[in-house]
Amino acid sequence: MNQSMRERESQLCEVKTIHEDVVMKVAQKMPSQERVGSLANLFKAFGDGTRLSILWALSESEMCVCDICALLNLKQSTVSHQLNKLKMSRIVKNRRDGKVVFYSLSDDHVRQIFTMGMEHVSE
Repeated sequence: MNQSMRERESQLCEVKTIHEDVVMKVAQKMPSQERVGSLANLFKAFGDGTRLSILWALSESEMCVCDICALLNLKQSTVSHQLNKLKMSRIVKNRRDGKVVFYSLSDDHVRQIFTMGMEHVSE
């Protein structure tokens, strides 16, 4: 028997029993499928390297599309497309100042998620 088969077998329950008290306690706190789906969509938005680079930039400063393009050496259409996805996910927001649109992180929750993720991969 190879190593991976032994690891899989060690993860299986040897006794088929349900701990009803634990299951009931967790079931009462379990979020709805709709909320779980929303959370999955949030994490999908973080699942692209270009979007993460944009988020890193916006975690440092509010920026316009042209600034982000210059920083990341990307085409405006690429940045605009990714910003649109981030806006739809409510991760970034924008404000207009004359003809220029500036983007920033939506709120401190987004900054915390992003910062914690960066800390985790840096460990």
